[in-house]
Amino acid sequence: MNKLLFVAAGVALLAGCSNGDRKLRAGVDGAPSQIQVADGPLPPPRKTDLFEQSRPYMIGPFDKLEIDVFGMEDLSKKEVQTDASGRISFPLAGIVEASGKTPAELAQEIENRLRRNYVRDPQVTVNLKETVSQVMTVDGEVKESGLYPVVGRMTLMRAIATAKGTTEFAKLSDVIIFRTVDGRKMAGIYNLKAIRQGYYDDPEVYANDVVVVGDSPQRRFFRDLLQAAPLLTAPLIIALQ
Repeated sequence: MNKLLFVAAGVALLAGCSNGDRKLRAGVDGAPSQIQVADGPLPPPRKTDLFEQSRPYMIGPFDKLEIDVFGMEDLSKKEVQTDASGRISFPLAGIVEASGKTPAELAQEIENRLRRNYVRDPQVTVNLKETVSQVMTVDGEVKESGLYPVVGRMTLMRAIATAKGTTEFAKLSDVIIFRTVDGRKMAGIYNLKAIRQGYYDDPEVYANDVVVVGDSPQRRFFRDLLQAAPLLTAPLIIALQ
């Protein structure tokens, strides 16, 4: 099972790490000079980490919402989109600051405003229809790298599946999740095969996380070698260092 590494910043040089290592020094320019190794899981980001970047699990600019006011047909099933500053306009409530609020908090704000405008006992529900502010990045050896929405619970395996799976050159033992926790840059390294075989749990992925699937130079080398070789009528023997 791969160990979980907490990295101060950037991509670390991990070769040669043994189970007893507690601190490693990387000799690559720009890489951290010291890597802290921990036995526990990569911790989830805090609310401040999420809010400072793009308000994951909170409403953000250009999110699409569906708002219902129970018992008021004219104010039900209304789809609204937040503007660039995260505000919405809703009948009898006026301009409401939605950015940074959860759907439940926004519903409470709209209820308070409707009550002030003589709506008796308003019951408001806000549902997130589409988001562009709650996203993760999936990169590296996946079939379709890019930004993907994070709505509800997302795990590493689901994130990889969202990007259409890994490529033929993916190194399944070298999958990294980069995350900011309490303002500190951290990273966890995972082995997809170990997760599939149940050696440890599929880790949760949060908005603003960056998932990078590593490359296998050996597999790429053999592909290129076989393409360049003539028709083989005997086994191909290669001396490896």
